[in-house]
Order: sequence, then structure tokens, then C-alpha cells
Amino acid sequence: MKVTKAQAQENRAHIVETASRLFRERGYDGVGVAELMATAGFTHGGFYKHFRSKADLMAEAAASGLSRTAAKTGGVNILEFVELYVSREHRDARSDGCTMAALCGDAARQPESIKAAFANGIEGFLAALNHEGAALDGLARDRQIDILAHAIGAIVLSRACPDDSPLADEILEACRTAILEPLSSPAETG
Repeated sequence: MKVTKAQAQENRAHIVETASRLFRERGYDGVGVAELMATAGFTHGGFYKHFRSKADLMAEAAASGLSRTAAKTGGVNILEFVELYVSREHRDARSDGCTMAALCGDAARQPESIKAAFANGIEGFLAALNHEGAALDGLARDRQIDILAHAIGAIVLSRACPDDSPLADEILEACRTAILEPLSSPAETG
């Protein structure tokens, strides 16, 4: 049975979304093409009808996940952003959480195409958080980057601890406080 062009595009989008979720949960090396395709409901052989390589899929899945995170958090103010992002709920939602917190360490060891997808995604995320009335609106770019890096680092460090570790929660609390405290000063918000 011949697959229509529209169905092929839907299938590709489904594979990308499945890959994005699995990569966030287990890292790039923790997911093979055969398992990924089976999880998406397709055969292993069908992979190469959609992608030239796993690295191509990794780059596309990263771009998709990063834009998803930007869209999800782009309309919130700084307090909401920090409370949502630097939280136990986000920390525990590995497969549904932020692509940066899940995969930046892996991306650093990947081909340039994946690093480029991350660089574009980080810029997009900063832009989403910086439009009028959004989380980082009015803050200097270096401060925006600092807040984003601090929030991502908090999730990464917390996830490195055992799930039931008091240190995991302590890291989140300390980082939330450190991010938000300077924002309450008139010089930072004005």
C-alpha cells in the first residue's frame, strides 16, 4: 500500500516526537534506531525513508524539543518561569521536560549539526522568554543567559542525585532562591 505524501509527513513528525521524548529520557546513546522505530510503531527499515542517519534525526528531534520548550514557557513571567522550570515536577519529568536540561551534556559530544540545533534552540528559547511581558523581558542579555544557565544547571545537578535524595531538592531550592533573590531588587527589574 502506497503512503501519501501527507501521511509520510505525519509519520516523520511522529518519529521525531517519539525520538525527542526517548532522547530526553535516556540520552542519545541510550536509544537505538530499531527500538525507536518500534516505539513509534514502525519497522526499523522504514527509518532510512525518513532520515539519512541517526544524527540527522537527533538534530531534528533536538530542534523540535527546544521549540516545544520555548513555546511552553514563552508566555510566563520570570517568577512563573523559575517556579515551573526549577521544580521537582520538571526534574522528574525527564521525557517531557526541557531538551536542554536533558541533553546539553550529550550534545557537546555530538556532530556540529546537533550543536547547531542546540545553539538555534537556545537563541529561540531566549527570544521566547524575552518578548514583551515575558520572563526575561527588560533584563540584559548576559543576565538572561545567566538565569537560563542557572535554571538548566539546577535541573542537571538535581537529576544527577538519586531520586529520593534530600540533596536533589536542596539543589533546586538553593538555585531557585539564588535566581529570584536578585530579581527582587529595583536595579535588576527596573
